[in-house]
Amino acid sequence: MEIVRMIHSGESPFDIIYHVAKRLENISGEPGYAKYVEEQIRAVYGLALEHVKPMKDELHEVEERLKRIEKSYENPAFTEEEHIRIGFAINRHKKNIERLKVMIQKAEADHADMTIVKN
Repeated sequence: MEIVRMIHSGESPFDIIYHVAKRLENISGEPGYAKYVEEQIRAVYGLALEHVKPMKDELHEVEERLKRIEKSYENPAFTEEEHIRIGFAINRHKKNIERLKVMIQKAEADHADMTIVKN
């Protein structure tokens, strides 16, 4: 019934699939299954097929991870080499954020174009 409620309330298909994966993970006792499914959804539907929702989810996760990495960079206990590595990770995350933002804008524009063509 819960899944039917999600469908009727218009929830994202990606959220519904993830919800099912969480239930399967709990029933099977296979830890990490839902995370695996989520990563596959993002890889296929987000990045490959340019669906906005999985890309926005990925963007949010990368932004949150960047905050944690930037905070750890401030830790004086790390060596200079560790700070260099953390700095590299910060730069990679910033580039990834910009890439995702461009992909999201493109996907939203493409979706808007498809809507105009249909009408």
